[in-house]
Amino acid sequence: MSPELKAKLKDLPDSPGIYQFKNEKGKVIYVGKALNLKNRVRSYFHGSVDSPKTIALVSKIEDLELIVTDNEIEALVLENNLIKEFKPRYNVNLKDDKSFPYIKVTNEPFPRIFPTRRIIKDGSKYFGPFTEVKYMKSSLRMINQIFKIRSCSLNITDEAIEKKKFKVCLDFHIGKCDGPCEGLISAKEYSDMVSQVVKLLKGKTDDLINELNAKMQTLVDNLEFEKAAELRDKIDQLKAISAKQKVVSDDFEDRDVITTAYEGKDSACSIFNIRNGKLVGKKQLHLGIEMNEEIEEIITSAIKFYYNELVDIPDEILLEKPPNDEGALSEWLQIKGGHKVKFVVPQRGDLKSLINMCKQNSIYQLKEIQMQKMKHEGHIPYPVAALQRDLRLKELPKRIECFDISNLQGTDTVASMVVFEDGKPKKSQYRKYIIKSVDGPDDFQSMREVITRRYTKLKEEDISLPDLIMVDGGKGQLSSAIEVLDQLGYNKYNIIGLAKRLEEVFFPGNSDPESIPKTSSGLKLLQHVRDEAHRFAITFHRNRRSKRTIKTELTDIKGIGPSTAEMLLKELGSLAAVKNADKDTLKKLIGKKKTDILLQHYSNNNLSNG
Repeated sequence: MSPELKAKLKDLPDSPGIYQFKNEKGKVIYVGKALNLKNRVRSYFHGSVDSPKTIALVSKIEDLELIVTDNEIEALVLENNLIKEFKPRYNVNLKDDKSFPYIKVTNEPFPRIFPTRRIIKDGSKYFGPFTEVKYMKSSLRMINQIFKIRSCSLNITDEAIEKKKFKVCLDFHIGKCDGPCEGLISAKEYSDMVSQVVKLLKGKTDDLINELNAKMQTLVDNLEFEKAAELRDKIDQLKAISAKQKVVSDDFEDRDVITTAYEGKDSACSIFNIRNGKLVGKKQLHLGIEMNEEIEEIITSAIKFYYNELVDIPDEILLEKPPNDEGALSEWLQIKGGHKVKFVVPQRGDLKSLINMCKQNSIYQLKEIQMQKMKHEGHIPYPVAALQRDLRLKELPKRIECFDISNLQGTDTVASMVVFEDGKPKKSQYRKYIIKSVDGPDDFQSMREVITRRYTKLKEEDISLPDLIMVDGGKGQLSSAIEVLDQLGYNKYNIIGLAKRLEEVFFPGNSDPESIPKTSSGLKLLQHVRDEAHRFAITFHRNRRSKRTIKTELTDIKGIGPSTAEMLLKELGSLAAVKNADKDTLKKLIGKKKTDILLQHYSNNNLSNG
């Protein structure tokens, strides 16, 4: 720690504010907020810090800059703006740094409605952001089908209408506009129509239908049947839209649901917009994170990024985990939305089901992000790249060979080797081994034998080692394999042991195992490889044991061959069942002659035993 930084840490204020950590080059690497800057900043430099991310961050801090604010809410807003500006490495960052489009309702006597990426504080209303352009285009198409909103950019004023400055265009003649440019619709009627569009954009479809039904009834009572018919058609279109909106809760509340899925340095966040109990919108955020990021921090950042935009803030936000700084976030949202906002972490029931549904979307989105990365990196399967990251390998583990030992009380010990290339099993290269040099149940010695046989052969044939060697087991099996490889003269190889019980990974030279994040695609690939090796070994062992049973028990009977013995065991299930089978059952299976031989054999044995 530099003397300058030590001096700054001594003179920290007790005020709320923002702190910026900088590296040796003066670049901002982390921005944080605090209710008490002295307590928060000093906490990073205590010996009790155990977060890997925080340890890595602190090791790179060379300087500190503070901005004191009047309160925590001001600090929160400033923190968000600074993160967007500097994109510090150790903060959660929005990867989609391009501006998202909005639907704009202009502040004019006859408002226009169109897409935009620029937000201008001119009194206009903005709806969005739309993280997927196709949903925005779909919304605009729906609006244009139902409502007669003008598409021109004319400056329509009372003076312009009086002077008949403009003439109606083709939209009027084909029934897509009511001609406000010539005063054919009043500003009041046009404004009412725009208010209806706003309700639709806010997801209040059912409220709008009820409002239009009441207006239609008034028109019917006033014998204005032509206008009533237009409203009827509009209501029918809105009902079709409402029917497509998925009902997800029966309490008709307005709420957002936010979940995240993350792995490595990527996090996908899904946001469901529920209005009147119906799912009316879905947003996606791609967040860049550091390794070992806490899920609470990711959720907190997602809330800040999303609601910092011009979005409709509901009364309730459902989350899978409570955010950090819950009180400050709630107060900030209350100021932005003009009403109280409640965070809810449901544990069961319909609301928990909503969280689960949203979570599945986050997982799907994360896989999409990983697929895009895979294409960008030359079609390398993402689990392979994730495994390289998790195991800190210099090269991609494109070829993996995994070994497993199988025996029953030390008998018929066998081993299997399975091969995975580019994350997929290569079954044509699987190998089976009958353990020859080991008596009794000794997995360490058995592993030593199979590793010796496999890699002695590779050395003789001048074939390179696989990118990763994996043994199913803990420290003992790994040590046995390493000892053999060293004796064979190999000095550069990658090898690990995967323990079954806690899915812990053992590395050479480390007595303690390490854990890979449970959500990692790399761990899932290791589990797949290990399970496949185990399945292959078990299958081989069972076949060996079955053949030995046939040979020693049934084929010793003169007149009973291997095919007959195998058929009996297959049909009856076991040797005991064969011994206890009645004469009629045996005759149906092997005929009278062989049945008599079998019964005579077991009859003589019983007499001799008696």
